[in-house]
Amino acid sequence: MKNRYLQISIYILGLTGIMATVAPFALAAPPTGVFNWVTIVNKEDVMPNSASGRTFNSFNQPSVNASGLVVFRARSRGGPPEGPPTHGVYTRSLSKGAEQSNVIKLIAGGGTIVPYPNNIEYPPDNLLTNFIEFPSIPRIAINADAIATRGNHQPAWAYRLDYGDETRIGTNGIYVSLNGFDPAASELVSGATKLGSVPEFSAIFQVPGAAPGTPFDVFPGAPAITDSNVIAFKGNYSVLAPTVEDPDATVGKTGVYYRTVKTSEAGGDDSIHLIASSDTVIPNLPNDAPPDTKFGSTASPSAAGNNLVFVGLDIEAEPNYGGIYLAPLTPSSQLTTLVGLGAPVPGVGNAKFSQLGEGLSYDGRFVGFWGAWGNETKTIRLYCPEEGNKDRIAFCNQKLKVPDPDRIGEYLIKKDENSICNDNTDNTDNCYQEKEVFVNQGIFIYDTKTGEMQMISRTGDVFNDFVYWVYSGKVPSTGEEHSTESDEDDGEPVRWRSSAFVAVSSNGVASRTAFKARRGELDSNNVYLNPIDGIYLSKKPGNSPAITVLDTIMPGTALDACAVNVEESPCNNPDADPLPITEIGIERDGFRGKWLVVSVKMGNEEEGWAGIYRTKAGN
Repeated sequence: MKNRYLQISIYILGLTGIMATVAPFALAAPPTGVFNWVTIVNKEDVMPNSASGRTFNSFNQPSVNASGLVVFRARSRGGPPEGPPTHGVYTRSLSKGAEQSNVIKLIAGGGTIVPYPNNIEYPPDNLLTNFIEFPSIPRIAINADAIATRGNHQPAWAYRLDYGDETRIGTNGIYVSLNGFDPAASELVSGATKLGSVPEFSAIFQVPGAAPGTPFDVFPGAPAITDSNVIAFKGNYSVLAPTVEDPDATVGKTGVYYRTVKTSEAGGDDSIHLIASSDTVIPNLPNDAPPDTKFGSTASPSAAGNNLVFVGLDIEAEPNYGGIYLAPLTPSSQLTTLVGLGAPVPGVGNAKFSQLGEGLSYDGRFVGFWGAWGNETKTIRLYCPEEGNKDRIAFCNQKLKVPDPDRIGEYLIKKDENSICNDNTDNTDNCYQEKEVFVNQGIFIYDTKTGEMQMISRTGDVFNDFVYWVYSGKVPSTGEEHSTESDEDDGEPVRWRSSAFVAVSSNGVASRTAFKARRGELDSNNVYLNPIDGIYLSKKPGNSPAITVLDTIMPGTALDACAVNVEESPCNNPDADPLPITEIGIERDGFRGKWLVVSVKMGNEEEGWAGIYRTKAGN
């Protein structure tokens, strides 16, 4: 029996000893609950869109509906002789009594034909445009099987301009399956595309509120979808802003939109509707604010029932005004402010919110969110990633080689100028950046029916941090030899991005909130020393403490009997040493009804184990 992960196993065992003998390095652990986990998919499962029988290798955070149908994005390993990874968006149910519920089903993958509008055929097989990648997590309706996902692809539509030249456009969009349980029964349709400038599609896909025929540029984040097949999404677009120096100059704008999707071509003939954009004045501005202050930043919304919620700010990096807003999914709807910057923080004296997280969880009544207050911050050091997109890793470490467009056979070095790579006091090989994080932060829920806001958890009580960082975005590289893998690539330059993760599920006034949090202290280099990350569950009403659902000091076998330290046939070696849990993921649609779903990595991507797991945690 070959040992495939001895080093990390020993490290975790050693860490346990350190935790027991060293003076408190973290706040006291919350109590641990009892949860029975079911494997939705793991690295042993064969991908339905792999003709050669490739198995899954890595998974992003899943979403789930109240019936337990799970949708997720995943990929295989890549490399010779089979080439790039196989990837796609998939569903699995495992519902008792449901025919074929144990089958992993493909919603769309690399090679799936992009739905209409699509009229361009590509060599060598003269097939219509197909998908290249899915750059964000897919999301699912609460009580229906409708799924929305973003997709990237080559241009999908060719048409002739007024002066006769042919142009090709449409390289990304939002795509919808109205029956994720049985995708074969409902073909994928287009929810939103970049074809707003095409005369025959402009009435459907143009940017509402902008000049007629204005197309969207990109749809950042993950689109939401309701039980009524309404997608809610963020869209970015450009408008002319000519200057003396550049009469063709443009300026980028952003907004939040919705559209009702049907099973017919182009997703039906319903148009896209505006909720709020860069031209919208922020509601309920304080008296000291300029009265015409508009949204400079909007975040991907969440939607349920007949409403959506989103975060809108004047300035994304250092906001002064804005908040969390609710809007009905109706034309010309009015915004209602739920929580504004400067609003009182419940349970913290005279404190007021100074920042609000973009990732809202919304179940039709309760909104779960992250917020911070005060001005006190701490510095944390973020080392360049060691796994993932190789170009992104090289750029972060200031080592990305790209072809020189002016000199054949020569290369340029592209690098992140914000990275620090010459620190002689640092004993690692990776470059790093340092960021400021609020000391006072917490997880909250807002009841849209009663207007009551409650604190679920805060730093200093049990946890040290709720903010997590990922190095993502578009790398400035060109040429076929460079990686085409794309994670959360929204067309924006690569940088460190922060997120907090919360998911709420309710039954009447009773709510349960799952959130991700970290325990651990910073060392002298501002790096978390032996951090413990976990998913925790809070129940309201009441004052009972949050309980641990899962954390990184648990063995992988707490979830999956296959998560053991052997290379061959791990699922047939129940007595082998367990792998340590190293990463846990949850998203805002990961807790619906009684079902909670997570993505978990044990060990590392190449030598460890991974999967998606479901448990009962709701009312």
